[in-house]
Amino acid sequence: MGPHFVRGDAFAHMLNGCTPTLLGGAVQDNRVISCLAEKLLVVTVATKETDGFRRFMRSAKHFNYTVEVLGAGEEWKGGDYMSAPGGGQKVRLLKAALEQMKTEDLIILFIDSYDVVFASGPKELLKKFQQAKHKVVFSSESLIWPDRHLEDKHPYVKEGNRFLGSGGFIGYLPNIKKMVADWTGEDNTSDQLFFTRTYIDSDKRKSINITLDTKCRLFQNLHGALDEVVLKFEEGRVRARNVLYDTLPVIIHGNGPTKLQINYLGNYIPNTWTFETGCTVCHENLRSLSALKEPEYPLVMIGIFIQQPTPFVTVFFERLLTLKYPKNRLNLFIYNQVNKCYRMKRITSTHSCAKYILLKFNLMVFDIGVHGGIVVVTTYASNDMCRNNEDCDYLFSLDIEVVIKNEDILKILIEYNLPIVAPMITRIGRLWSNFWGALSADGYYARSEDYVDIVQERRVGVWNVPYVSNVYLVKASLLRSELQEFDLFTSKILDPDMAFCHNVRRKGIFMYVTNQHTFGRILSTENYQTTHLHNDLWQIFENPVDWQERYIHENYTLIMKNKLIETPCPDVYWFPLFSDVACNHIVEEMENFGEWSGGANTDKRIQGGYENVPTIDIHMNQINYEKEWQKFLVEYVAPITEKMYPGYYTKCSTPLNFVVKYKPDEQPLLVPHHDASTFTINIALNRKDVDYQGGGCRFLRYNCSIQAPRKGWALMHPGRLTHYHEGLPTTAGVRYIAVSFVDP
Repeated sequence: MGPHFVRGDAFAHMLNGCTPTLLGGAVQDNRVISCLAEKLLVVTVATKETDGFRRFMRSAKHFNYTVEVLGAGEEWKGGDYMSAPGGGQKVRLLKAALEQMKTEDLIILFIDSYDVVFASGPKELLKKFQQAKHKVVFSSESLIWPDRHLEDKHPYVKEGNRFLGSGGFIGYLPNIKKMVADWTGEDNTSDQLFFTRTYIDSDKRKSINITLDTKCRLFQNLHGALDEVVLKFEEGRVRARNVLYDTLPVIIHGNGPTKLQINYLGNYIPNTWTFETGCTVCHENLRSLSALKEPEYPLVMIGIFIQQPTPFVTVFFERLLTLKYPKNRLNLFIYNQVNKCYRMKRITSTHSCAKYILLKFNLMVFDIGVHGGIVVVTTYASNDMCRNNEDCDYLFSLDIEVVIKNEDILKILIEYNLPIVAPMITRIGRLWSNFWGALSADGYYARSEDYVDIVQERRVGVWNVPYVSNVYLVKASLLRSELQEFDLFTSKILDPDMAFCHNVRRKGIFMYVTNQHTFGRILSTENYQTTHLHNDLWQIFENPVDWQERYIHENYTLIMKNKLIETPCPDVYWFPLFSDVACNHIVEEMENFGEWSGGANTDKRIQGGYENVPTIDIHMNQINYEKEWQKFLVEYVAPITEKMYPGYYTKCSTPLNFVVKYKPDEQPLLVPHHDASTFTINIALNRKDVDYQGGGCRFLRYNCSIQAPRKGWALMHPGRLTHYHEGLPTTAGVRYIAVSFVDP
């Protein structure tokens, strides 16, 4: 049974069976409290249905309060009383509504709704109201507002808050009628000041029988009391506890500048999320797509933003094509702020994935290079393209550094049916994510108490948060109504994402982040080099998971399961190591560098300056890849070495790492030799019979040859004494191998 919307004169039918003589006393009999609960009417003013109002009504429904809403559909003229006095329109509407109510023993709870949640039900509220032994009880505050000059006129209290808060009060109908009878103010005058003057007038206070809830037993105003309020987790239930007075308030009010705090508490109260049940509201009001045919799917504008040099751009577009969403229901907007190798002409002309995107999506490309302040203009442009297209249902804002790993991401986010929702993504190995749980006083990042638990998925749900970035879904209806302003992304002190979230919060629109699914991660763009042909090769430190997915063979993990190591010759092990892309990039990087050695014995690159068995090669340190190659050997080769040579442990110290080029008219082969290493890694970088003819490796002692090396596979063998070997002639084309001489 949910909250009811009723008029006062229709409320009388619920009063039958109660004894009027019981209503004014402090009787604590459960029967009396149950009787009073039937006489309780919650009255609130809400001129429009905001996210905060829906949250209020959900909490009212949870406890089965009866609610009458005043002012629905009216223009709000009560002012912005967060920064200046206002709210008189609420008193006018209340006064008019009370005049229609004739049942004298009706109990009225008048409360704000946009920033309020119920933490308990009518019986507890009425019990505490009865214990107050007054006919009208107001919420209390520790701060006086809006007129400090009235401070000395407030009655002193033995303990608790001294000042009245107008955002919530409870009382009997005749007393409240009497209290508002003198109201003649304008809609934009202060309701707080009106009720304060009534309260500090001793004659009115006594005749109306007003008191304050000084210890926050009924009402908890958060302004001025943030340090006093903590979450209290009970069995299957969450309350707010005032630790200063050791009370459990029934109503929590985020008055004044505490909207973020009520949003945080509303993630848990009343039973939104508990340790026992997890998220209890995550499946409410969903928009199912399962029954829709493809042409009926919502139209989504995907806005992609390239704002700094970012690794794995090609992979980003490849993943975009795997989204499980009808491609003809997706429009694509690409904004590229980065010049040189990230020009859109390169992305759309040289990458096959982007060519396919051109065919599959309605693509709009903005390739303007580096230009001061342009991000603000183009971020707005993507919004505007969706806003002005009446068929557009959602804007999906997506930064290029986001790694999408969930192909259903769009379906999942749309089905939440929320105004703005972000999939939680994190940076591997760090607590960094694309949302903030709290804000500092100056509007920057602050860590909420639950942030770590959410990021580490110890608490799973959908969370109302003050800031999201990098990737989020926005309802187009919002862009056409509440979020029409051009300056949504502009601020004198905040960056565009922060400015956008600030403006969204200012309009009372909730932003959510969900960690109910694994969506992906975000790349680190720190220290990203752009001086190479294939800059992604250098990302093994900054983005190791993405580097592995791009450059390590897809079957590498099978090696450790004893399923994919071959022994073509005694103590020679053959296993998959590099992907095709890795092989291609290494070869292209070396050819782009171009400074191949001449294959002579004299070689200034090595210690001593003399090479006994020279090759035409380029050393890894010549292209500043020595550290990355060392990391690769430690992470991907050392574990196999330890597995195949039990008892041998290596730190992969490497006197030489290089790429060799064999070519019939230059150096087609390599004479028999020992390697100057404990063991050697030899990785084939291209394909026999496709890129070259001939080639291979022969171990003389065993008269054993590997004449058809597989691209990306590595040969690992001892370097000294036992494995005397030679490089077999390359008869056509060009053969490339990567070689490492490894010592302990």
